[in-house]
Amino acid sequence: MALGNWIKSDDFKKEKHVPVIELPSDIKKGEPFIVTVTVGKEIAHPNTPGHFIQWIKLYFKGQDSNFPVDLGLAEFNAHGAAAGDAQGPALTEPEAIFKVKLDEPGTIVAESYCNIHGLWESSVEVTF
Repeated sequence: MALGNWIKSDDFKKEKHVPVIELPSDIKKGEPFIVTVTVGKEIAHPNTPGHFIQWIKLYFKGQDSNFPVDLGLAEFNAHGAAAGDAQGPALTEPEAIFKVKLDEPGTIVAESYCNIHGLWESSVEVTF
C-alpha cells in the first residue's frame, strides 16, 4: 500500500490535525517570505505525553518541476513527560516558521504527524 493512502486531510470535529499554512498575499519571485504552519489553530490539538504532534514537514512543488523540494522539518520533542504520570516542566507547541524563497509558482504542502491519528496534509498554491 502506498504512503499516500494513509495521509488524511479531513479533520475531526473536536480536535484539529490538518496543518494550517499561512503565507503573505504579496509573494514576489526570488524574494524571501515567511511560511507559518500550525496544527490546532482553530481548535487545539491535545499536547500531552500520550497524545501529541510529533513533527511538521514542508515541501514545495514548482509548476515546472518534476519533483517536490523538501523545505524543512520541525520536530516537537517536549510533550510534558515527566516521571510517572506527573506533568513535566515544558511543552513544545506544534507551530513552525520557515523562511522561503521561490523562483517559480507552485504548491506548498505541509504534513503533520500525530502519534495516535497518523499523517495529515494540506496545501496552498503560490502565485506571483
